[in-house]
Amino acid sequence: MVDRGEYLHGLDPTHRLQTCIADINARNADADLCILTGDLSHTGAIGAYENLRGILRDLPMPYHFMIGNHDNRENLRRVFPEIPCDENGFVQSVIETAAGRFFLLDTVEQGQDWGTYCENRKKWLKSQLETSCDRPIYLFMHHPSFQIGIPSLDRIRLIDDADQIHAMLEPYKNIKHIFFGHVHRPVAGSWCGIPFSIIRGTNHQVPYDLDALEKVPKSHEPPAYGIILIEADQTIVHFHDYLSEERITP
Repeated sequence: MVDRGEYLHGLDPTHRLQTCIADINARNADADLCILTGDLSHTGAIGAYENLRGILRDLPMPYHFMIGNHDNRENLRRVFPEIPCDENGFVQSVIETAAGRFFLLDTVEQGQDWGTYCENRKKWLKSQLETSCDRPIYLFMHHPSFQIGIPSLDRIRLIDDADQIHAMLEPYKNIKHIFFGHVHRPVAGSWCGIPFSIIRGTNHQVPYDLDALEKVPKSHEPPAYGIILIEADQTIVHFHDYLSEERITP
């Protein structure tokens, strides 16, 4: 998000998010909750978070945050003081739901585009895993912990901690799915046997570019949000391009 009236990569993030929420209200107002997977602002500015807070008032269900590499923890917490954090001030928490436990992880290295997950954060995650017993677990992370085959994005993934995180998660067979942000592309698969999904952003996107190595390219591909349908034996994720529905009239 940016200040109201500002554009980002030739698009209006305020209008696009308002349109997204209007679509959610029209189609999915019965959802239990909404999770925003990071990059809540473009530069971490107070005005952008204030704009975001005003827009989110139109959501009919509770919303929960993760932070991304474009965010600023201090400014975010000034505008949203109710955001839960762990004992070390990282923006991570567990949401208890009827479907299971939703873990919202903080993978941000402040001031860097790439992600990290320090020992204090690992200690918090380990304790939460240990107290989950056999409850279903769903993980939400901003940075992917592995390469997805897009060089410019792989360069700024979760850099040093993926093997350690996998070793920590591997004993827990009740981890059902991992949801990532950061990528601005529809990507799905599995990592070390755990299904994952990534969706486009609500403003600009990242194209399927195998040549760009340093600067991440941007595109005007359609924005999207995801609808997650969870049952005891399945997790279904719909990728909904909310600005590009063109129905065919018989």
